[in-house]
Amino acid sequence: MKGLLVRASLRHLGRHPWLTALSLVGIALGVAVVVSIDLASGSAMRAFERSTDAVAGRATHQLMGGTSGLPERVYRDLRVRADAPISAPVVEGYVQATVGDRRTLTLLGMDPFAESPFRDFSGNNATGDVSTLLTQPGTVLLSARAARALGVGVGDVLPVRVAGRDKQLRVMSLIAPANEDTARALESLALADLSTAQEVLGQEGRLTRVDLILPGGEPQAEQLRATLPPGTELVRASARTGTLEQMTRAFRTNLTALSLLALVVGMFLIYNTMTFSVVQRRGLLGRLRAVGITRRELFALVLGEALVLGIVGTVAGLLLGIILGRGLVGLITQTLNDLYFVVSVRRLVLEPLTLSKGLALGLGATVLAALVPAWEAARSAPVTTLRRSTLEDVSRTRAPWLALMGLLLLASGVGMLNWPTHALLPAYAGLFGVLLGAALLVPWLTERLSLLAAAPLGLTFGLLGRMAARGVRTSLGRTAVALAALMVAVATTVGVGLMVSSFRGTVMSWLEASLLADVYISPASMVARREDASLAPGLAERLRSTPGIAGSSSLRLTHVQVNGMLTDLAAVDLSRTSVRTYRFKHGDDASTWRQLESSPDTVVVSEPLAFHRGLRVGDTVQVATDRGAHGFRVVGVYFDYGSDVGTVLMPRATYDRWFDDRGVSGVALYAAPGQDVDALLASVRERAGDSQALLIRSNRSLRQMSMEVFDRTFTITQVLRLLAICVAFVGVLSALMSLQLERARELAVLRATGLTPGQLWGLVSLQTGLLGLLAGLFSMPLGVGLAYILVHVINQRSFGWTLRLAVSPETLGQALLLSLVAAALAGLYPAWKMARANPALALREE
Repeated sequence: MKGLLVRASLRHLGRHPWLTALSLVGIALGVAVVVSIDLASGSAMRAFERSTDAVAGRATHQLMGGTSGLPERVYRDLRVRADAPISAPVVEGYVQATVGDRRTLTLLGMDPFAESPFRDFSGNNATGDVSTLLTQPGTVLLSARAARALGVGVGDVLPVRVAGRDKQLRVMSLIAPANEDTARALESLALADLSTAQEVLGQEGRLTRVDLILPGGEPQAEQLRATLPPGTELVRASARTGTLEQMTRAFRTNLTALSLLALVVGMFLIYNTMTFSVVQRRGLLGRLRAVGITRRELFALVLGEALVLGIVGTVAGLLLGIILGRGLVGLITQTLNDLYFVVSVRRLVLEPLTLSKGLALGLGATVLAALVPAWEAARSAPVTTLRRSTLEDVSRTRAPWLALMGLLLLASGVGMLNWPTHALLPAYAGLFGVLLGAALLVPWLTERLSLLAAAPLGLTFGLLGRMAARGVRTSLGRTAVALAALMVAVATTVGVGLMVSSFRGTVMSWLEASLLADVYISPASMVARREDASLAPGLAERLRSTPGIAGSSSLRLTHVQVNGMLTDLAAVDLSRTSVRTYRFKHGDDASTWRQLESSPDTVVVSEPLAFHRGLRVGDTVQVATDRGAHGFRVVGVYFDYGSDVGTVLMPRATYDRWFDDRGVSGVALYAAPGQDVDALLASVRERAGDSQALLIRSNRSLRQMSMEVFDRTFTITQVLRLLAICVAFVGVLSALMSLQLERARELAVLRATGLTPGQLWGLVSLQTGLLGLLAGLFSMPLGVGLAYILVHVINQRSFGWTLRLAVSPETLGQALLLSLVAAALAGLYPAWKMARANPALALREE
């Protein structure tokens, strides 16, 4: 008997290859989006972790300095202590090769005599003379892989750019580690002598850090910490990776959640497919029950079919996810480089855990979506299963109860969204609750609206119009699922589209209010949104004295420990201008600036920092300065969309008092009245000379560049949106095609009673058009609701930004058009097939 059931199931799937294929495509796309995002973001983070581990070596702790690193004397004093720990000085920075694949390299300067306890590169099949690193300046050691990619060999010159300056390094040795993990870790690493790295990176006399091995653990660390000079901090070696992991957590969580939306749409597709499979075979299932097949066997039959579809679709989705991941890893890497830190990802890493998670998600979603159709098939008595009308009667009876459940889910989702917490999980739980609740409202709303639509359609199109409206209502058990799938998919595209456009509009307004100077000068930086490189000494003053300038300001942007966490620090010199471009969320503008400039112990913080750290006006933050940790009172919270990590801002005079760093990251110039800005730009370029590669831009070009960075960071979001649209289109195509093909007998009866092929085309087109119109109408309020959640809840909790939601009529119009086009295309094949079919044959086959 089991063999008979299996053959019947396979025969059914084989008779409907297009619908089976669409179901497989739907689940495959859903799985592929999740897997590709996970693989791409995981590869980027693992590449960073591998390079960090290679640089940190076997160090357990690290001595860190202020914004400009550690003076060399700290290391010398440490070495002569009676209880001196195992230590090694390190100078670290980034250089960008200007040949080959132009990759970014981590330049690691070290002392070979102190290195062996921390990092051992001697046993890695070196070719060339390693000893020249000590005897010849400007020499480096590369991995063989990096050398091949850059097109250089032993003895060749490697041109690089660092902080806007062009430098030349000579490759004196290559290493080819036999271990694959080590080879990947060294793929973007250049090793140099300590003095060479200091000269190339402009850190003469200073160290980035001192690596330590403290076998005594935290008790030994506490003893050492108590004797450190002011401005020197002892941290665990793993703290850096943990901090950057925390910085990017919200970004990666949002990508994962958006990818899961595509899988949710795929679940609707599987549910629709299995429901159609049960409805179409209701006669067969009824006969099987009548001849003794048990409920359990029928339940297992339907669930087994779904599992077969799930296995095939999920495996295809894993393969497609790997292909998509190879394309997405570049987008994610670019976003990380724009927003957070420098990372070089050369290849996609296939993690078994990610692939296993994709397999579990695909199979789990398929089985979950098939549970209700399987239960429907098993629970019906044979006599009711044989009657088609029974199912639709049950669907109409159940619609009000489903609507009530939907309202309860909506209420619980709204409750989760209003839960006073910064955690993202309740926000996403609330978002999915709103989606599911809205989907459960669809059957009742469809029944009500199709009744209302009968009269106007009848007046416009006559009998065919009334038949189309009644057909939607009488086949509610199938039309509601198709509508819900399309509504959720289109609403997702609306929500994400409105979120991105609102975000873009807010950032554009902020840039217009913030970028008031006429000319901006900054050195080239490795990370697009962080001007942490410095202008050459004396250059800032020379540029600020350019003729034709009415005022100027300067900025120093660096990183410090604030309340124990790595944070951006901005020092602004506004002494030569009356313009104040910062706008405060908490605190009066004029009084806040007065406090900031009159008291050396005050700062203002950006909105994201205040949100994530729970800071308010009047609170005190502990900043690790070059004079030791010092408390600064917060006197204002300002709007800032340049960093989601958060920034502490202080006057340059305060910065110079507490820090030894005298670097300048950027200069803003205000043209005198009547001064031509283009002429001023030319004068500034002439004064700057060619000693350093600079970015000299007008406020318009800087705004344009900033928006280009913004658009790059949201490219991955737009890709996910397009993939969700693809899944939605496949879903509605499958749902409406199955609906129309399932009506073969009904349409054959109409043809037999005199309906012409043209009228049949009109009937099917009207019905699918009505379904598309309803789905579009349903998706618009849901899409606006999703946009509100994304803008005011999820983005707020993720990044700490206050955004203005702007509802664009164009986006809503596109949603309605998408629904209508998808529905119209879905009705083409069934209408064509039934218009050509022989009515007698269709009746006989049925």
